[in-house]
Amino acid sequence: MFSLYFNDDRLALLHRLVDLALEEDGRDLTSEALFPPSSLLHASIVAKEETLVAGLPLIDIVFERMRCPKPCVTLLRSDADAVERGQEVARIQGSAPILLKAERVIMNFICHLSGVANATRRFVQAVEGTGVRVLDTRKTTPGQRYLEKYAVRMGGGHNHRANLEEMLMLKDNHIDQAGSITAAVEALRKAYEVCPPLEVECRTLEHVREAVSLAPQRIMLDNMPVETAAEALKLIPAHIDSEISGNVTLANIRALAALRPTFISTGAITHSATVADFSMRLTQSPRENT
Repeated sequence: MFSLYFNDDRLALLHRLVDLALEEDGRDLTSEALFPPSSLLHASIVAKEETLVAGLPLIDIVFERMRCPKPCVTLLRSDADAVERGQEVARIQGSAPILLKAERVIMNFICHLSGVANATRRFVQAVEGTGVRVLDTRKTTPGQRYLEKYAVRMGGGHNHRANLEEMLMLKDNHIDQAGSITAAVEALRKAYEVCPPLEVECRTLEHVREAVSLAPQRIMLDNMPVETAAEALKLIPAHIDSEISGNVTLANIRALAALRPTFISTGAITHSATVADFSMRLTQSPRENT
């Protein structure tokens, strides 16, 4: 799944992100002074709570970006696996200075991404049986969007547009600039020889009716009261996807899903995810007799 999701362009961004994370830490002067390069450490990454796991393929990527002798990495579980407290998910053996330099970068990624997967799973479980799909948003940590959207998938969610090019979304500012929803849609379709999919954000029933007449790929009901959203969904034909968005929480998502939109989107699964608790346990190989 990781290699399928991260195409060449996304992988290039990921490499830049890992490089930045390593650069932030600088040289590990403490470890370099106390451990000779030939000293070996054995590392075990262990879950300290019941959790999903996400981000394990980053272990190899971090070491590759360090441009150093690559440690031996053994993955014991796969991304999207549910693990119990105390369960080991990966083992690493390699040079002590290299492992100690990489430790915090690796753990920051795995703990954060596993937390996003956990948050997503809770929302997905809340709408189970309704047929509604949970979407993320662009409310992501700068630089980590593709990783976080990957983690959403590991939690059973689906991705909204990853960037401003994949789908064109008409918001209030765009509509005001064009003069109307109709004028804005016509301008976009005229601007691009092959127009990306269109989504129109609507806040009133009148906006929904106008948007439906233009047949965009998706209509978003933004911050609509439940009663208004129920009426709006009756106006949207089956060939146009519908999306409910705005102030979606675990407390209200089941009621929103009962209205049967195609999607419900929430930024909470990325911007408010609590990190999962993992630790990297390090043990030193016995010193050779001299």
